[in-house]
Parts: sequence; structure tokens; C-alpha cells
Amino acid sequence: MKISVKAPETSWFDDLADKYFNFLLFEKGLADLTLESYGRDLSEFLKFLENQGINTIKEADTPVILAYLIELKKLGLKARSRARHLATLRGFFKYLVLEKILKINPAKIIDFPKTGLKLPDVLSVAEINILLNIPDSKKPTSIRDGAMIELLYAAGLRVSELILLKISDINLEACFIRVMGKGSKERVVPIGLYARNRVDDYIKNARPLLLKNIASQYIFVARAGKPMTRQGFWKLLRKYSQQSSINKKIYPHSLRHSFATHLLEGGADLRSVQMMLGHVDIATTQIYTHVARKHLKEIHQKYHPRG
Repeated sequence: MKISVKAPETSWFDDLADKYFNFLLFEKGLADLTLESYGRDLSEFLKFLENQGINTIKEADTPVILAYLIELKKLGLKARSRARHLATLRGFFKYLVLEKILKINPAKIIDFPKTGLKLPDVLSVAEINILLNIPDSKKPTSIRDGAMIELLYAAGLRVSELILLKISDINLEACFIRVMGKGSKERVVPIGLYARNRVDDYIKNARPLLLKNIASQYIFVARAGKPMTRQGFWKLLRKYSQQSSINKKIYPHSLRHSFATHLLEGGADLRSVQMMLGHVDIATTQIYTHVARKHLKEIHQKYHPRG
């Protein structure tokens, strides 16, 4: 895959960007969508440099980057979007230092815009149980749906990981699955007895009826043995959430968030949760500690005699 930064008269920047994207693709193994996002951010930065009459990367110092972030704010970009742009530039300039093209990273000393902590939507254990008990245990499609939702929560999967699971990826006897995550990073995640039994029931009793003698390598099949789409799973989850008594908006990622939060509340260590979620950086996982702390604080205030 080749990501191009479109700028006809700035081949010096194009060359640096191409080398950087090759580094991210082959050395870091980042996913295509992530690379495209970086490409868009660097294109915007390049346009700004052109407007400023900057012709070499060494001229793009800290004041220039600060001016760029100020310009993004004037254009109406929110703090979270500006933080993403800065993260892209930090990574780009870090690579240039690594390659000895620059001596220092001019973006490193710039603080991220304050975005506020966005806590994920989390379901309680009781709400999870309500949701998981809704799918009918007799209809083949409902058995499939229930197994998918159960496994999504049991292993903390992303929807893209769930729908692309293959028969060869699951070991029901040992209670674990092999997951291909972002950037083609593979991880092994344990699943509990509830998920194992539900997936086993689906594979033995419902999947053959859905396949109708069609061969498929995927565990969860839709029409003609093809894997379910992300949109298809979102529709079925929305259907079950509307049938429930849960007064929260439930998204596919809500179950992944709940998986991580419930593990931490139960005493799991952060590093183990990081490995199961497939996060490259533990800082990404740490947001869940805030969710767990918030929950514990609420319990303390409610039940402690001097809370």
C-alpha cells in the first residue's frame, strides 16, 4: 500500500513522507486506515507549510507547529481533533530524528490540547446478563446472535475481529481464541465457560442449518457462508438492545469497554488487560482504570457510613 501526500512542488516532503509511511507499514505494521488518517493529517500540515513559504523540514520548528495548531483551532477543529494532528506530527518528527534527518523533535515539547477524559460507555454486570439472555435459544439466527454477543463480551473483541474469526481460530476444549487484531498483530485470548458452551451449541446445532451444505471457513456466517458485516452485527445488536430494559445506548464497542472495566474492577492487572485487548500502548488501556475508579468511588459514597 502506498500513501501519497499530494503536493506537486514539494518533492522534498513527499520523499520524507513516503519513507515514513513505509516505516509505519513494514516496521510497525500499522493498519491501512491508520496510515490513511496519518496521510490526511500530514497533507494538511504540508499545505500550511506551503502557505508559510517553508521549503525545508528543518524550518518546521516548534513555533511553526504551534502556529499550525492555532490555525486548526481558528478553522473550528475541536481539541480532540487537534490532539490527533499533534500526535501525527510527533510520530513523524520522531521518525526524522531516528533517521538522523533532524537532531530534535520540535513537536515533542508541545502539550496536547486538553480534551477532557471521555469515559467509554460501560454496562453493568446485571445489564450484560439482561442483554445476553434476550436472543431466542431455538432459532438458528438467534443462537448465532447470542453466541456472537457472548463472545464479544467474553474476549473483549472489536467487531472487525469477531466477524472475521475462523473455525481454525477457536479452541473450545482449551477455551481460547486466536485473534488477528489491528496491524495484523495476533493475540491469544481466553474465553469463559459461558462463551465456550454458547459457541459450541451454535457450531453444532445452528451453523449447519445456516450454511445449508455450503462450506465456509468463518465461524459466524450470514448468507451464502459469508461472514457477517459490521453493519449487520450493529443492526442485530441494536435490535436486542431495543428489546431490553436497559436505559443506555448500546454500541458494539460497549461490550469491549465493559469487558475491560469489569476485569479491572475484579482485580485484574492492567498489563494483562492490555494484552487481552491487543493495545500496543498501555496508555490506551489506562482509560479503563478511570472508569473502574469512578465506579468504586460511587460504591464508596453510597455504602460507606461516612462516604
